This record gives sequence, structure tokens and C-alpha cells, in this order.
Amino acid sequence: MSDDIDPRVPPSGTGCLECDQTGSWWVHLRRCAKCGHVGCCDDSLNKHATAHWHESGHPVMQSFEPGEDWFWDYRTERTTRGPELAPPHSHPASQTVPGPAERVPADWQRELEG
Repeated sequence: MSDDIDPRVPPSGTGCLECDQTGSWWVHLRRCAKCGHVGCCDDSLNKHATAHWHESGHPVMQSFEPGEDWFWDYRTERTTRGPELAPPHSHPASQTVPGPAERVPADWQRELEG
């Protein structure tokens, strides 16, 4: 097993940890393969998954979207392989994208452009 991945650690929650703390919203979610931190992707306003890599040094993440199981290595900027991580493997399928629905502004696409 790679030192960059710990398949025993569950995800930190069903949404971006920092966005949930601040009341923000996200486009897609990514899960740290080492510690389970769930953060928002680089298409999101806050880019918390990438920020987690910079702060923690944990370079491998996995998509936390339903039906996706790909891993990404920030060091190489390429997809990589990894073992099955502890469940759950994604946010709930009922959770909207972007989400969560009650926090997504009506002009969310324009907000992402700015």
C-alpha cells in the first residue's frame, strides 16, 4: 500500500468540510485518499481539495461523486490507481450538483466565471 493512501479511513462527511463550516457551496467533491478529508474540486469557488493537498502534503485524492472511482495525484497531475477506500464512496446520490441545493445561488454559473 502506498504511504499516500490509507483505505481504512472513512470520509470526513458527505460535503466539503470547509464549505459546510462557512455556509458556502461546491460543484464536485474530492476525498483525500490518506486522511479522508472531503473538499470541493477546482471547478468550485473555494478549491478546498487542492488547498488540503497544499496544507497537508497528502497528494492523492479520489472523486467523491456517485459512480466515479478515479484517483488523482496532484504531484504528477495524472490519474493514478488506488485500492477501494472505506465507505461511503460518494456523497448521497440525492445531493444536488452543485450543492447543497439550499446554498447554491441562482446565478452560480456567473459567480464561477468572476
